[in-house]
Amino acid sequence: MLKDRLHGYGLVTIVLHWACALTIIFLFGLGVYMVDLGYYDKWYHKGPALHISIGLLLLLAMTWRLLWRIFSRQPRPLPNHTRLIQFASTAVKVVLYALIFTLLISGYLITSAAGRGPLLFDWFRFPALLQLDGQAVDLAGTIHWLFAWLIIILAGLHAAAALFHHFILRDRTLVRMLKPVSQSDLS
Repeated sequence: MLKDRLHGYGLVTIVLHWACALTIIFLFGLGVYMVDLGYYDKWYHKGPALHISIGLLLLLAMTWRLLWRIFSRQPRPLPNHTRLIQFASTAVKVVLYALIFTLLISGYLITSAAGRGPLLFDWFRFPALLQLDGQAVDLAGTIHWLFAWLIIILAGLHAAAALFHHFILRDRTLVRMLKPVSQSDLS
């Protein structure tokens, strides 16, 4: 039930998928909200600190998710999935992972640009690996903003495709990411 099997996803994959997806949506909303905050707004300092801490947790979760995906058995495609569907599915996953890790790294670079690593909820300070000049910080900020929007758009298309599979094609694509496969499902 925890591990992925040939016929579906296990609980670890499902929890990581939905936890990361909801976290990304939350961070996107918080990021959009923070852009217009004024200096005297109560969330002027709280918002970025929360955004950074949750972003660091997402970096750890996405690293775990990537390692889990690399070292776990992948479920077989459903019988009605054509080569085009399989290619599109794989391409979207690869692009989403690349965009998310680029977004997270750019956020890390922005927060550690002055030579002081980002703080995770006053529990732990990540090391600052690089110091960036103003131009590089601006570039990292542009990448962070652009990739956040690209992720939200691509995730929306990903969700629409899952709903299309569920309601139009009536296959188990969405159900496999909602219900962990168990040993009894294999008989």
